[in-house]
Amino acid sequence: MAARRRPGSAGTVTWNERTVQVGGLDVFVRTSTPPVPDATPIVHVHGFGISGASLLPTAERLTTIATNVVPDLPGHGRSERWDHAMGIPALAEALVELLGLLEMDRVVLVGNSMGCPVSLEVAHMAPELVERVVLTSPAGGLHNQPFRRAMRQMLQDIPREDARMARIALPDYARFGPVNTANLFAELTRFPTLERVLRTNVPTLAVIGTLDPLMPPPTRVMELARQAHPDLTVVIIEGAAHAVNFSHPGELTHVIRSWLEGREIRDDPDEPGLSRVVHLPRA
Repeated sequence: MAARRRPGSAGTVTWNERTVQVGGLDVFVRTSTPPVPDATPIVHVHGFGISGASLLPTAERLTTIATNVVPDLPGHGRSERWDHAMGIPALAEALVELLGLLEMDRVVLVGNSMGCPVSLEVAHMAPELVERVVLTSPAGGLHNQPFRRAMRQMLQDIPREDARMARIALPDYARFGPVNTANLFAELTRFPTLERVLRTNVPTLAVIGTLDPLMPPPTRVMELARQAHPDLTVVIIEGAAHAVNFSHPGELTHVIRSWLEGREIRDDPDEPGLSRVVHLPRA
C-alpha cells in the first residue's frame, strides 16, 4: 500500500493507494486517511472510459465528513486492462465484490455519468449495502438514443467542460481504447437510468447541470418525478455541464453535505454555479 498526498482547495489530502484482486483482475483503489469514525464511507463511481481521478476534486472536499473511496473500475484508469470492456451489470457486481473485500458493509455511493447506472445496479443487487445514492449527471435512456444522437451530445459537451479535464480524460480514453469506449458508451445509452431511479428504494439525490446536453429537458424530469418515491431530491446547478464532480466540486460538495446532514439545500455564494432544488410534483 502506498500513500500519496494530494494538494487541493480542501487542503492536502492523503490517499492510501493499493490494488485489490476482484474477479481475478487487479483493481486500483484510493482511500482517504485518516479514517473518519462512525461516518458512513462515501464511494465515488466514475463514468465510462475515464478513471476515478476525475472525481477527486469532489472526493477530497468530502474527506472532512467521511472516509472516501475512489476506485478505478475494472479495465479503467490504473486498474488492470481486460481484452474487452465489462458491461454495467458486471461493473456493478465487481463493485459489490470490491466493497466486500474492503470490509465495507454500508456506504454512500456518489456516481457520475455511467457511474450512476452502476450505482443504481449496486443498490438493486445489494440494497442492504447502500445507505444513500447521489446521481450526478445520470446519463442513459431515451434522451441519449439513438447512438449517433448520444455522440452528438458528447461532442457538444466537450467545449463546455473545464479545459483542465483534458489532462485526465485524454490519457484515460487512449488507454481504455476507442472500441471499448464506443461499446460501453452504446450500452450506457441503452440503460434506462431515469426509469430505474423510480425502482430504487434508497434515498436518492440527483444533481443535473443546466449545460449538460446528455440530460433530458426539465419537462421530462418533472414527468418522471411525478412517479418517483418521496426520498428523491433533484438539484439543478446552473452553468454546469456533464462532469460536475470535476468542474463544480465546491458547489457539488456543498449540496451533498447539506443533503447528507439533513440541512436545507441552499446555494453556496462562495462557489461558482447556482444550485437550486427542484420541487417535485407527486402523483
